Amino acid sequence: MDKLKKQNTRDVKAHLLRDALYLLLFVGVIVVVPLSGAINMPNPASKFSTWQDNIAFVKVRESASSLLASATRNNQTLTFADRATYQRAIEEVYWRHRIWPRENPDPKPSLDAVMSQAQLEKKVDDYLRKSQALEDYFQRPITAGQLQAEMDRMAENTRQPEVLGELFNALGNDPFVIAECLARPALAEGLLTHGAVEQLKQTSQTYNRIVPAAASFILPVISDNPFGCIDNSWTATTSTNAPSDRFDHTVVWTGTEMIVWGGTRDGLFNLSTGGRYRPATDTWIDTSTAGAPFARSGHTAVWTGTEMIVWGGNADNTGGRYNPVTDSWTATSTANAPAGRNSHTAVWTGSQMIVWGGVNFIGLTFNTGGKYNPSTNTWISTTTMNAPATRTGHTAVWTGSEMIIWGGWNGLSSLFNSGGKYNPVTNNWTDTSTSNPPSGRYGHTAVWTGSEMIVWGGGYSGYFNTGAQYDPKRDTWMATSTNNAPSSRTNHTAVWSGNDMIVWGGLGASGVSKTGGRYDLDTNSWTGTSRTHAPSARSGHTAVWSGSEMIVWGGVNNVGNALGDGGRYCGQGTNGDPTP
Repeated sequence: MDKLKKQNTRDVKAHLLRDALYLLLFVGVIVVVPLSGAINMPNPASKFSTWQDNIAFVKVRESASSLLASATRNNQTLTFADRATYQRAIEEVYWRHRIWPRENPDPKPSLDAVMSQAQLEKKVDDYLRKSQALEDYFQRPITAGQLQAEMDRMAENTRQPEVLGELFNALGNDPFVIAECLARPALAEGLLTHGAVEQLKQTSQTYNRIVPAAASFILPVISDNPFGCIDNSWTATTSTNAPSDRFDHTVVWTGTEMIVWGGTRDGLFNLSTGGRYRPATDTWIDTSTAGAPFARSGHTAVWTGTEMIVWGGNADNTGGRYNPVTDSWTATSTANAPAGRNSHTAVWTGSQMIVWGGVNFIGLTFNTGGKYNPSTNTWISTTTMNAPATRTGHTAVWTGSEMIIWGGWNGLSSLFNSGGKYNPVTNNWTDTSTSNPPSGRYGHTAVWTGSEMIVWGGGYSGYFNTGAQYDPKRDTWMATSTNNAPSSRTNHTAVWSGNDMIVWGGLGASGVSKTGGRYDLDTNSWTGTSRTHAPSARSGHTAVWSGSEMIVWGGVNNVGNALGDGGRYCGQGTNGDPTP
């Protein structure tokens, strides 16, 4: 499939280039358009590839009115420097809301410490080139009407109204600036999705026309609902520019974005692509593939405050650190890394990622792990002394001082109702109590409430709708109620909202599900989640908690087809910390 896709991309590219050349020869007027003085671009790259050497970036002459350097409204223009300044204001808002895990020992750095001026300018340069490519190669320039509609859509669909309001305010609440610096990048990203055209726009050494002249815009009204949603309701996530269909992928929440990465289309062909979903604007942005880890599924991902660290999957001991601010990847060291594995677990401690357990390509399970320090790009092994038995399909949570792993199976026939608490400072393991724990299982979920771990669901030969609360200080278990609990299932998702554990989806005796439930820890009771407008039934999906919503995405349906959509479930009234 990948070879066919690459071949199709090359064929489309060749056709586009031939058609462009024939058109130019037919018209007989070839003009190399110089850089417009109204946009002070950085010096472009001086090297072209072989085919670029043969075909210069050329355009048919356009009328003088179409050679505007930027959008104009009542003589209002934006230079490249203006756009870079506004881009910085946008990035400041996103950085302000970026989660800095409380476990991190150092204070949150300033935006200047994580993003250079050159990186800011690169973002502006990128969306301007994409806009130009839409016009040059599709003859579909972004119109004023599209910009207004996109602003209206953002205001109507936002699920982080406070963030969108801050973005508007950072741009002076000027609808022209918002259209150009917030709506245009989103439209350009969503409309320009063809790989061949993406490569062509990167070769463009110039861009001239940005938006039709004399465009007037109206500032849309943002919802004044502090949560941006109605309790116990579903809203679909936009599918525009969403990642391709997949399951067995990973997801992290940064505070402003849900980052999806990797996974598989069908259990055979893995992916090295991903996307960043922003509920404030209801938009997707592709993650860079330059320097990304090899395609994989069954891997793990954690959020550090500045980076998403991906590791393992397939049978690899490789990984990568993705920085969403710069849209760039850095490989993780393999020196002293744990053996390659998949279906392991990973937690973030504030300074280290701890991976543990899992299974390799011949079915060998592990009770080994490693602590990865991104600051030094180094690994230290976790001790196996008193460690739990080898396993996969288990869960792990971080308490603030310990990693608790529980459940799973050995890949053969043994299911575990045991676990362990690992202290990374002392490098010691302590068993979890085996008095009154849930029955052995794998494919269950676990969430940390701030004082207890709640495990629920899972299965082996059958499915469970049982679970329990584990108090690590007292080393005690208490069963969760089954009254009104969701139906038995495995491969579902669960998030902690601050008041509730919200369970959704998964695979049960009747197939995949689109149902769920909210478990109240204080009352030991369940309330069903609404089915109205819920995403289609699925398992193998992912979920994060944004602070007011559970966002689910991807997965696989009853007939084995991967899915590339999702939904936002409103848990209004909760006050929990967002999922890192």
